[in-house]
Amino acid sequence: MRTAKKTTANPAAAAAASPAPVDADPDLALSALGPRLKHARMVRSLTLKALADAAGCSESLLSRVERGQVMPSLANLHRLARALDTNVAELTASFAPPMSPVTRASERPVIEFTGLRGKKRGVKLERVIVPIRGQLLQADIHVLEPKAESLEQIAHVGEEMGYVIEGEFELRLGDEVYRLSAGDSFYFSSDVPHSYRNPGKTQTRVLWTNTPATF
Repeated sequence: MRTAKKTTANPAAAAAASPAPVDADPDLALSALGPRLKHARMVRSLTLKALADAAGCSESLLSRVERGQVMPSLANLHRLARALDTNVAELTASFAPPMSPVTRASERPVIEFTGLRGKKRGVKLERVIVPIRGQLLQADIHVLEPKAESLEQIAHVGEEMGYVIEGEFELRLGDEVYRLSAGDSFYFSSDVPHSYRNPGKTQTRVLWTNTPATF
């Protein structure tokens, strides 16, 4: 395991580590996902089984997602989006394009994914940039509760970079594992299989930017 050198978080990082906006509603993303996923599947004339097979998930899980009963894991949702030739942002965006270049903290949309053993409060994405169709750049704050993980490695076209705002963070790139702390940063090509987890006992927040838009 390679260990990133620990650095002291600066005041700007500490200020950025403020609590998640209380006005953002993760259920909005879930309610938007089901109909959009079903519509994208029907446009491509795919049965539930065909899409489930293409994405490597169960037909029953896909059916529950389309009915708005459950939010799949980040890895499952990524595979579904790829099978439909789209991305997670376009499937989950339940809001109109922004009228302003500024997004207030209290207005930041949030997506909450399934955590360990199907529990919620695992991984959340706070949208730093509100997704719109055709967007090249994407930025989110990945919020991981203690021991939360996205350990199923994914790979795709693009580039990614991140900055650990607070907490402990473990990044896996291929067979290499890197341990990071607040103030550390990373960059990698998205075609390298990658996953991550929070190995600590407190919440972790990571500012994550990638291009093109994937999540």
